[in-house]
Amino acid sequence: MQTDKVISVSNLTKKFGDFTAVDNISFDCVKGEIFGFLGANGAGKTTAMRMLCGLSLPTSGEASVAGFDVYKESELIKKKIGYMSQKFSLYEDLTVWENIRFYAGIYGLSDSNIREKSRQLLTELHLEGQENALVRSLPLGWKQKLAFSVAIVHNPAIVFLDEPTGGVDPITRREFWGLIYEASARDITVFVTTHYMDEAEYCNRVSIMVDGKIEALDTPANLKQHYNADSMDEVFLHLARTATRSQD
Repeated sequence: MQTDKVISVSNLTKKFGDFTAVDNISFDCVKGEIFGFLGANGAGKTTAMRMLCGLSLPTSGEASVAGFDVYKESELIKKKIGYMSQKFSLYEDLTVWENIRFYAGIYGLSDSNIREKSRQLLTELHLEGQENALVRSLPLGWKQKLAFSVAIVHNPAIVFLDEPTGGVDPITRREFWGLIYEASARDITVFVTTHYMDEAEYCNRVSIMVDGKIEALDTPANLKQHYNADSMDEVFLHLARTATRSQD
């Protein structure tokens, strides 16, 4: 793994009226890192990711993504990142080929690059002969792999994955993480939110959010050692209980 910072966050905060969704978080991510952004539903993970993707302005704090400021250069950030949501971000009523061409065009690839990338992806995903199939007809695992491949078709500096394995079976989840490792090996930083604590084991480092705050940040091994835990589930439960007691 490289040591070049591609995400830098300092005291980032997002408020909606009197409600603080993201509360003064700070962290860095480096090139090629698989960074797990963990927490229960409603912990503030998606809100934080939207700020880093240039989709929502912070209330306060500082952050840069791929060298660009989230306040002033959000459009430049969008050109340097990929994004995949839990719903896979694909158009169900378009064919496999049409989805690849559409997203490659959105990300600014030339016509010749789009043709080359389309053939490459169809081969890598074993979808030859399925290019004219509607995406809605594909098995869930294929949709997931296609959505991820489309999200990095332009070889971005960072890919943001928002609950990418929600609703899929354990075997498909493991296969999907194989794609993540391949992207990391190409020096793409993978920023992944999940509420599956076992997936933390696949990350280089993880942060754990509870009620908008980062309560822990380290490697999975170090966190388990620090909290004398056998699994990341135990680490999370410990942090959640501690946060609850502090509010009482």
